[in-house]
Amino acid sequence: MTKVDDVAAAVLARTGPIDTWRFQKLMYYCQAWHLVWEDGPLFPNRIEAWANGPVVPELYPNHRGKYELRDWQWGRPENLTANEISTIDAVLGTYAAQSGQWLSVLTHSEPPWIEARAGLADGERGNREIPKEAMLEYYGSL
Repeated sequence: MTKVDDVAAAVLARTGPIDTWRFQKLMYYCQAWHLVWEDGPLFPNRIEAWANGPVVPELYPNHRGKYELRDWQWGRPENLTANEISTIDAVLGTYAAQSGQWLSVLTHSEPPWIEARAGLADGERGNREIPKEAMLEYYGSL
């Protein structure tokens, strides 16, 4: 299975410099839509419903405290398959032009994030997983 760092590197190679907030939401949508289009995950890592939206916690330590990312030195886009690249390109074509704030509002309005945050107050820290099954069910219904 694909490494999350390879996907991150491919996203940044295509978007150029972006803020970390936007980056994490794009990673979420790449995973969600790959589940729908390819009937399987793009990467094995969990995605958690943090207060500001979905986050791949394994990526977070490499950008903690940064506002903007320019590249992802821990991954290699050339390791991805044509189908994986196709998913990333399609997702970026739809979502990449949006701001991190816009993407956060969107994710906060969708059932996978809402259900994972059930019982938590707005802004409350949390690390509950957004299940891949919930992402597949919701995005597959659109």
